[in-house]
Amino acid sequence: MALTVYTEDALRQVEDPQTFFDRHERITAAGGVVTDDHNRVLMIFRRGKWDLPKGKAEAGESMEACAMREIGEETGLEQLRLQRFLLTTYHTYEQDGRPIVKDTHWFLFRAPGEQWVHPQTEEDILEIRWVKPAEMSGYMSNTYRLIIDVLDAAGTGSGV
Repeated sequence: MALTVYTEDALRQVEDPQTFFDRHERITAAGGVVTDDHNRVLMIFRRGKWDLPKGKAEAGESMEACAMREIGEETGLEQLRLQRFLLTTYHTYEQDGRPIVKDTHWFLFRAPGEQWVHPQTEEDILEIRWVKPAEMSGYMSNTYRLIIDVLDAAGTGSGV
């Protein structure tokens, strides 16, 4: 069974996943698509691109708890309701000359009511916006292919 892997903005099909994983250091992470009561989607601006909140799992932490913690840390949202699991993505990159594969477990969350958000600048997040579905295509022109696919899995209308 082939595995789809994201490399920057390209997709690659890996025919032998076990050999692929054996050749990469593996990092496990979780994140989420967050919608509000107006069906807007929360987007963060980090390192020059529109992105979704996510981060590395801590030892013994469930993927749902990791996603909820990372969303809270990166955005300040305190009340989140888990809706459902979306998908797992695999993204490769190099760090200090080592090949890394990050598997990220994505979930759909609802942030009820009016909640205050603030960007976690220590994680290079400069801005947070609630984006209406009709405005989503403008943000998709400056994001990663992986994020477009996650938003599509959530049914939030990436417009791409």
